[in-house]
Amino acid sequence: IGEYNATTGAVINAQFGSITSGQSSLVLSGNDLFVAQGNQGTSIGEYNATTGAAINASLVSGVSLSQESPNGMVVSGNNLYVVNQGYNTIGEYNATTGAVINASLVTGLSTPLNMVISGNDLFVVNSGNNTIGEYNATTGAAINASLISGLLSDSILGIAISGNNLLIANNGNGTIGEYDATTGAVINGSFISMPGYPRGLALSGNDLFVTDGVGAVREYNATTGAAINASLVSPGNYPVGIAVQAVPEPSTWAMLLGGLGLLAFLR
Repeated sequence: IGEYNATTGAVINAQFGSITSGQSSLVLSGNDLFVAQGNQGTSIGEYNATTGAAINASLVSGVSLSQESPNGMVVSGNNLYVVNQGYNTIGEYNATTGAVINASLVTGLSTPLNMVISGNDLFVVNSGNNTIGEYNATTGAAINASLISGLLSDSILGIAISGNNLLIANNGNGTIGEYDATTGAVINGSFISMPGYPRGLALSGNDLFVTDGVGAVREYNATTGAAINASLVSPGNYPVGIAVQAVPEPSTWAMLLGGLGLLAFLR
């Protein structure tokens, strides 16, 4: 686990906490850090985001997240939603107890990798058919299973939402595309172009943080796409997931997750 200052990129703690290797995804809710663990993300542990201490290292078990799932979990209220790639489903769990609410809330997906939530809408990356589908987060019903289609095969990794715009990391061509979250229309397919193969995305205010395939974390303006710092953090080991936590002034922190056992948390 690596912890970094999200403003300066300075290392706060390069080995934060005692989280096991093989992580595939992470998400923050208040001061709780949820981490998908195991070589294929087979369990989810809960940790204190300040100290790194385990709250429940086996909060949820029996899940199946891909190692390429930087955004494979989201929290809304007290509900934890998890992409179960091996089952082509999204499961819903109690974020406090880990109890199953509905292990197959959303079904009929096509090799889902990642997702983001906005209000009561889940937007899901289906890598099997290169689409982004939209689903009701309460019932699991499809709102539009092919909201966005024609994306690059096996190359869509990170996803984030800024206002009514979906930001999608196209690892295959080194771009972040921008799409209308209501209609799925392309706003700018190459909103951000970068040399490092974007992977995980995280937003903090109007700052977009991007992990890449060459061992860096980059920072961009989420409205204009302009680079703020193209080499904010260089943690190495191909970081994948990233989470950002706002803390009392004067600093903002964030956390990152790496495909080779590196997790970084930016504050």
